[in-house]
Amino acid sequence: MYQGAKYQIVVDKNCITSEHSSNAFHCETTDTYTIKMVLRGQASYIVGNRELTLSPGYFLFLNCGTKYCNRISSDTQVNTFSLLFDPAFVRNFQYANTATDSSVLSDFKGRDDTNPYFVESIYPLKGDMQVSLERLKTYTDCGQMDPLCLREYLNSCLLNYYALYHAEVTDRADSLQFMSNSTRSEILRRLSIAKDYIISNYNKNIKLEDIALAACLSVNHLLRTFKQAYRQSPYQFLTKFRLQQAKYYLKNTDYPIHEIVDMVGFECPSSFTRLFKNSFQITPGRYR
Repeated sequence: MYQGAKYQIVVDKNCITSEHSSNAFHCETTDTYTIKMVLRGQASYIVGNRELTLSPGYFLFLNCGTKYCNRISSDTQVNTFSLLFDPAFVRNFQYANTATDSSVLSDFKGRDDTNPYFVESIYPLKGDMQVSLERLKTYTDCGQMDPLCLREYLNSCLLNYYALYHAEVTDRADSLQFMSNSTRSEILRRLSIAKDYIISNYNKNIKLEDIALAACLSVNHLLRTFKQAYRQSPYQFLTKFRLQQAKYYLKNTDYPIHEIVDMVGFECPSSFTRLFKNSFQITPGRYR
């Protein structure tokens, strides 16, 4: 239902929301599995003792039952887009995609009442996941509300999230050089916290010790395991993220380049220009 700059669409017990808001703060406990995106601006989410900053090009996934607070500290309206999946919808989806052929045929409604658990983290919005979410956003922005079509969109988004989760979590955990599955899973969970800390504080002068402390890892363990999981060092990950944010500001704002350099955390404009050109084969000015 449309309400000015906000709309909310309920599909069965799933929900799609889009909102433009500024200087907002609220806390809640989600009773759904939730995907949150920021399409313009930035929003902060306090999850446990972590404060995560969400920017365009990424999304945050929260499990059912998670307590969180949402803060938008901006006079300019921030555009957010969220999908709220009913736990039963997720359980049945997982059952349909993991059960044997014979069990699916004999029990098409699914039997497992256990809610699945996912690593709560900031994920890159890319590939089929990006396409699915952008198509759903376009469809709903036009006021389209056909329940069958919306349900297919939601199913596609969940399917692509599972594929992305497999690539970003399961495969990365398998790449860690530990014998125990439980140890690999726990280390990957802590590395996800480290990654989220970098993403949320990329424009600050953060140190390895800060990242390691947030992830409850020693600096040496952080360096070794982060490289195994993400195929790059924390510093390389930070630099790449800063450059991606610079691309966003160059494309979507009128800030002068020297201001963007400072905004994304670089200290030297000349080194920024060199890194940008080496990474994207074009200078910042020509890219703009």
